[in-house]
Amino acid sequence: MSTLLRQHAEQLFAEELAELAKQDTEKRPANWKLSPAGVVTYLVGGKLRNGFQVTPKYIGNRRLMEIAVATLTTDRALLLYGLPGTAKSWVSEHLAAAISGDSTMIVQGTAGTSEESIRYGWNYARLLAEGPSEKALVETPVARAMKAGKIARIEELTRIGADVQDALITILSEKSLPVPELNIEIQAIRGFNVIATANNRDKGVNELSSALKRRFNTVVLPVPESIEEEMDIVKRRVDSYGGGIELPAEPPALAEIRRIVTIFRELRAGVTTDGKTKIKVPSGTLSTAEAISVVNSGLAMAAYFGDGRLTAADLAAGIIGSVVKDPVQDKLVWQEYLETVVKPRDEWKDIYRACRDMGV
Repeated sequence: MSTLLRQHAEQLFAEELAELAKQDTEKRPANWKLSPAGVVTYLVGGKLRNGFQVTPKYIGNRRLMEIAVATLTTDRALLLYGLPGTAKSWVSEHLAAAISGDSTMIVQGTAGTSEESIRYGWNYARLLAEGPSEKALVETPVARAMKAGKIARIEELTRIGADVQDALITILSEKSLPVPELNIEIQAIRGFNVIATANNRDKGVNELSSALKRRFNTVVLPVPESIEEEMDIVKRRVDSYGGGIELPAEPPALAEIRRIVTIFRELRAGVTTDGKTKIKVPSGTLSTAEAISVVNSGLAMAAYFGDGRLTAADLAAGIIGSVVKDPVQDKLVWQEYLETVVKPRDEWKDIYRACRDMGV
């Protein structure tokens, strides 16, 4: 068992990737570890010819994954777009792992991300001692991916300032990175491409310029269509998390996962699942990722401050923390939902009491 807190996708699913590579007889683009069809199988799961079962990493529309993979075989970069928590980063990591065998060439977008984080930087001690040289050049993950013919990942592209975003235009259009200080350029070799993720809901979003948008093919990842689909995602991710950190707690019952997912879906939609009661919508996104976080937090509570069995009392704080982002507006929304929807449901009495005991 690995002692790493979090393994990269290519480490965690090394057996599946190796088996797929052995069984995959389809044509592979230059520097790809698997064929496009093999990459899609890795993402959505399936049974191989020898009976080996590949687990699904993305639960949803298979066609979206086919479009994403097909994009990466061309000279167009891929932009995974959608609401927060729709598995954009998860899909990005697994795409890079399946295609390049390396998901670590990543730039994390923030308001403080500079152009040097995307293009290149300098080892200033060496620069002062020896002057400008290739040895003094500090290559970014994007530059390394270009030289190795691998996939570079840029997370939260819209959090990066517009002037810094546009540093990608030359890389994406010319497939080269000029270094004018040395009068050289880094040219991308076959297999190089970029996967970026972005959302338009969070604060601090910077719109992409039309010039940059034209260099991406955009795939919008939607929220899960059905409650069963969302429950399956939550269960798989929770099981993976619990095994990774070895929590001394029982796996959560599907009934508990269903209740969490139901609460989140109803508050997202502004109506109960039976369509009979309209409810106010909180300011947060209440994504599938947050549902996973609530269950994981509840498991930790059950493991270390309970009897190891997940209960409503273990989940209450996580639910309230996810819903009540604005202490005034969201508190009123949650209290109304608690009284009008949760309280009348006989099988939800324990959740109602646990949440009321929290004083919210």
